[in-house]
Amino acid sequence: MTPTETGTRPRVEGDRELEIFRATLEVLDEVGYDLLTMDAVASRAKASKATLYRRWNGKPELVVAAIMAHKGESVVPDTGSLRGDLIEAYCGGSGGLNDPLAQSVLSAVVTAMGRDPEFAEVYRRDFIGPKVESSRCIYERARERGEVHPDADLSVLAPALAGIVLHRAFLLGETVTPDLVGRVLDQVILPAALNGPCPRPT
Repeated sequence: MTPTETGTRPRVEGDRELEIFRATLEVLDEVGYDLLTMDAVASRAKASKATLYRRWNGKPELVVAAIMAHKGESVVPDTGSLRGDLIEAYCGGSGGLNDPLAQSVLSAVVTAMGRDPEFAEVYRRDFIGPKVESSRCIYERARERGEVHPDADLSVLAPALAGIVLHRAFLLGETVTPDLVGRVLDQVILPAALNGPCPRPT
């Protein structure tokens, strides 16, 4: 009886797993999500397609796993300030918004999410979900330090930095740098966080 027949999947671990992830991102960068196939990844990684399917259910799971591996272990930064935490979260290490490969992959991901509901579900669950939780933790901790207004709506505030930066990258063609992220923080996010919502006119 094979491992898949018993309901378990054999592990592809260590360097071999990283090679497959690297091959996945290379193919994704070159042809986009729509044209990426398990055959192409297997060929690039010098692996059999059966090996990929024994480890991952299909293309959505493999691509999301590769993106998560490139991003690295999810750790909530704790620099002691909201500004420092957000700079570290968005620009620190590989996979940050200022990483050229991460930007290219994200462009492919945005397109794929609009065309492939299965991929969108996996990406939101496995990648965006933990990032939303991490961001909320950063802002809640900052609120305890007095850096975020008690009435600030974190469901609006927390995603705002990524939204503004990605708008400037994809629609305005700007290069994402720590300086750009810092300017958005200093001119938009941090003032909004500290001052809270404007009173509604009566």
